[in-house]
Amino acid sequence: MDSEVKNQETCNHQCDGCDVENCSGRSGGIQKLECAPGTSIKKTIAVISGKGGVGKSLVSSLLAVELRRRGLEVGLLDADVTGPSIPRSFGLDDEQASGENNLIFPLETKSGIKMMSANLLLEDSSAPIIWRGPLIASLVGQMYSQVLYGKLDVLLIDMPPGTGDVPLTVFQQIPVDGVIVVTSPQDLVGEIVEKSVRMAQMMNINLLGLVENMSYYVCPHCGEKLELYGHSKAESAAARHQIPMLDSLPIDSRISSLVDEGKIEEHEGELLPLAIKSIIA
Repeated sequence: MDSEVKNQETCNHQCDGCDVENCSGRSGGIQKLECAPGTSIKKTIAVISGKGGVGKSLVSSLLAVELRRRGLEVGLLDADVTGPSIPRSFGLDDEQASGENNLIFPLETKSGIKMMSANLLLEDSSAPIIWRGPLIASLVGQMYSQVLYGKLDVLLIDMPPGTGDVPLTVFQQIPVDGVIVVTSPQDLVGEIVEKSVRMAQMMNINLLGLVENMSYYVCPHCGEKLELYGHSKAESAAARHQIPMLDSLPIDSRISSLVDEGKIEEHEGELLPLAIKSIIA
């Protein structure tokens, strides 16, 4: 086993009292990643969540679509290597990226969003990636540093849930300009999302704010707004951490259908105005 990978597997990111020699996780020993030649990125935004199933990838996709509609050059990096879902939302789940001379060409969606995902590197998109955390984190680094995104105004990184190796790699090695945290109304999720918030704060990453998904449902017959999962606690969580409460997304079967059909770019209407404003500010 490569010594660097072995050290990463042993590392618990708490250097005091650690006896692992030459560990790349030690302060000052972390290699900063640069963009591929010919690529320039003005702003990089990570979209994170404390657990899976809260709609993080949906928020990432909607942000990319709206930013592109505003005329920005947008890239979308699906960093959820073991559970990639971004390509399917855009109808690219059966496509495969190509490369040359250790560089990778991203796929381009119908509206011109530059996309990269682990699924696009597999001959069979349904094949599982059964790797240890450090190798997965290394792949995410390669999807940032070896992909020819070209000139981007914004690169959105759809992160895997939690606070493991991949978020740590992204925050330590990639120049992230801001983080948007996605949550849902349930109490348990509210508690879990605080871990992601605190992780970003501990690593001095700019927290742009919270987006709450599945916040409410609008009855198609009477127009009443129903809080199916109970009253939202997102605003109180945002206030507790002194970060903005951005937007609340409804439960909408029409959006789900567009995702399933790979037609998320056909969605009409702006659902994330404050999140968009925080990115382009």
